Order: sequence, then structure tokens, then C-alpha cells
Amino acid sequence: MDAFSQDFRRDLAYLMAWRRDVRRFRTDPVDEAVLMRCLDTFRLAPSVGLSEPWRVIRVQSPQTRATALDNYRAANANALAGYEGDQAARYSQLKLSGMEQAPEHIAVFCDDATTKGHGLGAGTMPEMRRYSVVGAIALMWLTARAEGLGVGWVSILDPDRLTRDLDVPDTWSLVAYLCIGWPEANSETPELETKGWEDRRGSVPIEIR
Repeated sequence: MDAFSQDFRRDLAYLMAWRRDVRRFRTDPVDEAVLMRCLDTFRLAPSVGLSEPWRVIRVQSPQTRATALDNYRAANANALAGYEGDQAARYSQLKLSGMEQAPEHIAVFCDDATTKGHGLGAGTMPEMRRYSVVGAIALMWLTARAEGLGVGWVSILDPDRLTRDLDVPDTWSLVAYLCIGWPEANSETPELETKGWEDRRGSVPIEIR
């Protein structure tokens, strides 16, 4: 395949720079066709052994969403208790979930027991299936950003509790709980950086051995 144009490479870099972890959403609904275009990206993602181990659940019922939100609040309170002093104060000011506003919630699991792919590439490194799911999420995230949508990855959760609450098979492991919707605002700078929690590295540390 020929190389992509300079304009395409510029636009791709621009897209990646504006791919933010969004926590502040408008409550406007997402058109079903737009959401399906994003989720359909999963089928284009690479996976170890062509196992395609991702399993996607749309969390829609008010009861299930409320249960997931309670899960987050409990986990967030436990996380706050692990900090002290100024760091605890900074943590308490961070908005770490857009679950209450985001119109779409997606739980993405890895089927660790899938027979698709016949175990190729996962015998010595079974975690490759989960890495495959993460790669698929990254492609979906860029697609969502290209559609103007924002995505927020909620990692402050009890995954075992969420797995039970969603009543999924025991062989599925939670990889991501994602909030999807229209962002209140766009920024090229991560919010954690603007809030003084951490700075982004200026360059990628690369070692030669």
C-alpha cells in the first residue's frame, strides 16, 4: 500500500492530539447510527490469533446505571482515603467520572475462554487477549473523536462487583467501563495536567540495549 498523504498524516496527528479522556459531557443523546459507526470499529481491530475476544455491553437501564454509579462512588471514596494532605485535597477536586451526564455507557470485557483463534499467540502470554481488547478500544476512541464525541474511561471501579452486577459469564474479565457523549468543551491538554495532578512527559523515554 502506498504511503498516506502528508495532509492525512497531519490530520491523524491532530486527531490523536485531541483524543482526550472526557469527564464533562452534555446530556444530549447520541444518534444511534453515529454510535454504531464507532462500535463497528471493533471488527477492524487486530487481535491475537484473530481471537476477537472483546465483548461489549451497552449499559442502558436506570437501575443498572445506578448500580454502576454506586460502585464508582464506593471505589472513589476508598481511593481518596489512600491520599493525605495536599494530594488528598487535589484528588477531592478532580472530576473522575462523567457517569451521571454521559448519555451512553459501554462496558467492554475480554472473553478469556474464547475458542476463536484456537489459542494462537496466547499460550505463553494469555494477557495478549486483553491487550487486543485495549487496542480495539483505542481504535473506537479515535473513531468517536472523529465523529465529535468524547469518551471517558472510568477506572475507579470494583471490577468483580461490576461483573456480578452485569451478570456476565465468569470467563469474562472487565477491561473498560466507558462513558460516551458530546463533550462540554474540547481541550488538547489533559484535565489532570490543568488541575496540577501530573505533568505529561516532553518526550518518550527510549532505551537501547
